[in-house]
Amino acid sequence: MTLPIRVLVLEDHAFARAVAVNMLKQLGCLEVFQASDGAQALAVLQEVGAVDIALCDLCMDGMDGLEFFQRVGLSGLVGSIIISSSLSADLRRAVGQIVSLSGLRLLGDVGKPLHLQALAQLLGKHRSGPRGDLMPDPAPELACESEVRNALREGQLQPYYQPRVNLLTGEVCGVEVLARWLHPLKGTLSPAVFMPALERFELLDELLFTQMDQVLTLQRQAREQGFTLNVAFNLHATQLANHELASTVRAILALHDAPGAGLTFELTESGLLEAPATSLENLVRLRMMGSRLSIDDFGAGFSSLQRLCQLPFNEIKLDGEFVRTLEDAPRCRAVISSTLALGEALGMSVVIEGIETDEQHQQLVELGCTQGQGYLFARPMSGADLLRWLLVSSVSQQKK
Repeated sequence: MTLPIRVLVLEDHAFARAVAVNMLKQLGCLEVFQASDGAQALAVLQEVGAVDIALCDLCMDGMDGLEFFQRVGLSGLVGSIIISSSLSADLRRAVGQIVSLSGLRLLGDVGKPLHLQALAQLLGKHRSGPRGDLMPDPAPELACESEVRNALREGQLQPYYQPRVNLLTGEVCGVEVLARWLHPLKGTLSPAVFMPALERFELLDELLFTQMDQVLTLQRQAREQGFTLNVAFNLHATQLANHELASTVRAILALHDAPGAGLTFELTESGLLEAPATSLENLVRLRMMGSRLSIDDFGAGFSSLQRLCQLPFNEIKLDGEFVRTLEDAPRCRAVISSTLALGEALGMSVVIEGIETDEQHQQLVELGCTQGQGYLFARPMSGADLLRWLLVSSVSQQKK
């Protein structure tokens, strides 16, 4: 079978280049071109036009793979990259990030020597993803101040919920509260559209307090159905400067006759490099109410173990990027194991974000993870959908 795929092979060793070309032809690629370094590859592309895939070595005597990626990125002359190199796995992973930053799509890494089956799988991966789908989504059009103020006033910014589950039993142990804009004309809009304006015009507190009122009502409804849910709100570090934050939270809890222990407040570590006295006082007061404090996206920013010890957090949420590369990145597996050990040593629970496959779930359980969230279990949903989902999930658990 002939595959309608055009491939360019970059390899400075003639024998290895011939092997790669023959494999690609054996797999049915329509056209296969070759070059001994990046400069020759650019010349070939100018002559033959765009190719679907470039199979690239990294270390070459002439222009190496890294410079080639930078030169060809965003040119439209190469659709996807397959790395084939004998460099160590950690270096190849770093190169994968360079490929993405250059505006190219990384199909995969086949290492060296080439194996026919691995190459075939990546060609299949290319065929299953139409090239038009590989282009990055355009940046969303940001809302202006008047639009977000009107959305708040009209109740269009609604809480959505993503469940957190016990990885061992499958039981739901809490939800993270997210925000979605239910726009009357544009449909459901992501936070990327409105959060910058909320932050810029100091409207984050208004959103939080409005959400709390709605979420605590839903929490009570879930409790009446037999589900005890801890609800987690995202806090921006700037909100900790509000002297009235803790007292307002306490007042809303009193209004709903709800315990502080039913709440978690998540803060990203990138906003916690400096914590003035007011911020620290708010964190302490929230803990004094019984609420949990979670350091969110741990490992994604400039992790400071000193801040982790100084601030009164009792939960770590490990960034989902470590899970996405868990299967083929031993270092990520080591980071997860170390974070679990750190959490245990500090008396902090650890929650894993971004779980999307059964394989990831199983590996995390083997590492000792007990709590997680991700699309494998549920996507963010409205309050009404959450109540229905809880009932269905409960029935499913009872049947097991």
